[in-house]
Amino acid sequence: LQLLTENTSNGKKVQILLEELHDIYGISWTTHLIDLETDEQKKSWFLHLNPNGSRIPVLLDVSEATPVVSITESSAILIYLQENYDERNVFGFESAHERSQAIQWLFFWHSSAPVQGHARHFIKGTKEPIPYAAQYFQKAMLRIYSVLESHLSGQYNGNSASPREYLAGDGVGKYSIADMGTWPHVRAYRSLGFSEETDMQPKFPHLLQWIDRIAARPAVQKGI
Repeated sequence: LQLLTENTSNGKKVQILLEELHDIYGISWTTHLIDLETDEQKKSWFLHLNPNGSRIPVLLDVSEATPVVSITESSAILIYLQENYDERNVFGFESAHERSQAIQWLFFWHSSAPVQGHARHFIKGTKEPIPYAAQYFQKAMLRIYSVLESHLSGQYNGNSASPREYLAGDGVGKYSIADMGTWPHVRAYRSLGFSEETDMQPKFPHLLQWIDRIAARPAVQKGI
């Protein structure tokens, strides 16, 4: 396995799963850091691997397939690694309905991530402040956080109102690629101008507990 990446949230989620798989199965990989500052990802050799040249990471699987398997899009990479290198489903699910939950939450965040990117841009990335745009995308992010909070609180868990520990799986859930695909982004709420005390804790206590729960894992600490 070869990982072409940079230390971004999308890169971290794949690094986390690789570290988790290493701890369980002993898999190994090599990492090539892509210099986004010099637009290395737009060079011809990279575009042959990923025509969407502004995006990392890319995973190359050279273990068995010929030609080399090249996987792009961080959520797709998580699914590929789990399906092909997690034979005991430690980070996945055997039942179809639980697996569909994991994919659902991967897709949920994959579609939400651009909103976070826009929020960060209008808060920190513009030469002149654009208050309306910044507030618009901050509000959109709070709505996304509220979806995660409602799910983790157990509010809509039918007869069971007990909080969940993880995003996918029956009961309190099971730590899976759904959490890995979401956590690196959500943990960065401070970069969007939110504070733990005034913005997050009053409205999203279960989400904060989930952030801390994932952060405590040794493989997660190595992956970031």
